[in-house]
Amino acid sequence: MDHLAWVILLCPGLSPAAMVLTANFPKGSRMDESFSAPSILTRDNGASIAYHCTPGKNPGVVFMTGFKSDMTGGKALALADFCRIRGNAFLRFDYQGHGQSSGDFNDGTIGEWVSDAIDALDQLTDGPQVLVGSSMGGWIMLLVARARPQRVAGLLGLASAPDFTEDLILAELSDAQVAELNATDCVLLPNDYDDAEPYRINKKLLDEGANQLLLREPLKLNCPIRLIHGINDADVPWTTSMRIMETVTSADVEVTLVKAGEHRLSEDHDLDRLRQTLGALLDQLENSPS
Repeated sequence: MDHLAWVILLCPGLSPAAMVLTANFPKGSRMDESFSAPSILTRDNGASIAYHCTPGKNPGVVFMTGFKSDMTGGKALALADFCRIRGNAFLRFDYQGHGQSSGDFNDGTIGEWVSDAIDALDQLTDGPQVLVGSSMGGWIMLLVARARPQRVAGLLGLASAPDFTEDLILAELSDAQVAELNATDCVLLPNDYDDAEPYRINKKLLDEGANQLLLREPLKLNCPIRLIHGINDADVPWTTSMRIMETVTSADVEVTLVKAGEHRLSEDHDLDRLRQTLGALLDQLENSPS
């Protein structure tokens, strides 16, 4: 029987099991992770990719960050703690131009960051992995899964933003902004998270992003997929997760819509939900016949 479910969360309540997992987190472990020096993966092109990897059982978990985010964010560290307690391997890393990796953010493209993620998956993990992607990381997660289907056991997307360069930037530019982009090869857009530093969007990012679009035709992914999205997300509409569900070929897709949820989904109750969802997915994979 096809396993397709829509889970609509009208309040941030969680099961007692999720609350127990939260209460048992060791004090100080997140702080220790946050300040420890990263390891470095040197790519064939000379780029240095900073990462933290916790050994453990498979399926392992690989976290993929969002646009201009890095691996020291609350969701990445919460899952590092969670996987350590469960005993699952966990990898988090920074794309080129992000966090502690080499490179200039303004030179980056979706394709380059996907290449970073594939190298990290290939060289720093073995066996089946669950990919977790936040915002832009949800797009990169899907592209990596398409490129390495034999390595990907499951997917978990948070406010996933596939095709955002086309659907959420280019489609929303005014005539004046398009003229600015064509004249200067970049356009400055408001940053709701930092008024002093607007987003600099380069034409290179937008042009290359057109080569990475996923939601225009069926996406052949057959692993279990879990998607969480806030109804109040002002950056990536919740309907994007519904489009992902409709586009992928997998029959095992669950979408959780959070009525009060915003884009970051990083409040304590959001992190509880994230852990609960990942834990259930890992349990399913660990208990399924090999």
